[in-house]
Amino acid sequence: FYGTTLSGTPEQQPRWKRGVSTVSGAMGEAIGQQYVAQYFPPEAKATADQLVKNVIAAMGDRLRNLAWMAPETKVKALAKLAAFTPKIGYPDKWRDYSALTIKPGDLVGNVARANAFDYDRDLKKLGQPIDRAEWFMTPMTINAYANPTMNEVVFPAAILQPPFFDPKADPAINYGGIGAVIGHEISHHFDDQGRKYDASGKLTDWWTPQDVARFKVFTDALVKQYDAYEPLPGLHVQGGLTLGENIADLAGLTVAYDAYHRSLGGKPAPVIDGTTGDQRFYYGWAGVWRSKFREPALRQTLLSDPHSPGHQRVLTVRNLDPWYAAFGVKPGEASYLAP
Repeated sequence: FYGTTLSGTPEQQPRWKRGVSTVSGAMGEAIGQQYVAQYFPPEAKATADQLVKNVIAAMGDRLRNLAWMAPETKVKALAKLAAFTPKIGYPDKWRDYSALTIKPGDLVGNVARANAFDYDRDLKKLGQPIDRAEWFMTPMTINAYANPTMNEVVFPAAILQPPFFDPKADPAINYGGIGAVIGHEISHHFDDQGRKYDASGKLTDWWTPQDVARFKVFTDALVKQYDAYEPLPGLHVQGGLTLGENIADLAGLTVAYDAYHRSLGGKPAPVIDGTTGDQRFYYGWAGVWRSKFREPALRQTLLSDPHSPGHQRVLTVRNLDPWYAAFGVKPGEASYLAP
């Protein structure tokens, strides 16, 4: 029902894909270690690490200059950023599976033993200090997450590939792609949800009531903007439902743009194939969200997903002055957004 009726998927995944999914779920870091060895060389991690450092530095600059945030709140925000942990590619220490017995030809038994292994591992955590080095996503997962209770963002190796990231690509493309996605995740630690957790991940609201009121004025306008998008006849993006992710897209693009220019070290960006660095930056963002939906899946997304569809996520650029300058967008054009 979920696959065919709600998502419009015509058939089940091939058996080999389901097998890969099962093994990945049972021994994620063992598979991840092999994935990293083959697809994520040290130079790729080094490039990604430097990009992340620039994005974090740009986030600090933006926090210092936020007009709506009170001075005392900025102090707490910057303390939280200073304690922030980015996890890039793969864990510093791989999980030890030597106690897990795998028997060829015994699928059901292998799955049962893997589940018991994970359960026993979780039990051993009781009463112990929190392992802040632990990952809750495998290296071969094409995704990322922000964890407010650990004050961290996690970017597995698998998302650090085209179209998000390519260590051999023009930096503008990488900053517009994975840089903006990294900025997106970091920004969640400083938005209306991230404000509920302090630098150590404890449940503490560190905004003032005035911060909340000023933030709401800004977000109300963003809700109306996204409410107006109509991807399917009669079915609009829900500006309220998607607000948190739309804010993060806007913040992510903003700090990634700053980080890109920081990476240039004061030098002008080269013109490549007739395109400027700023233009290529926004091409990187657009490339990340190219997507094709079956109508049932798009309908389900619009009704229940806190993320806007890809096309509308690209349109975040309409809120950014550098985008207008990069492409010479003028009032009256379809993509122009009146102030």
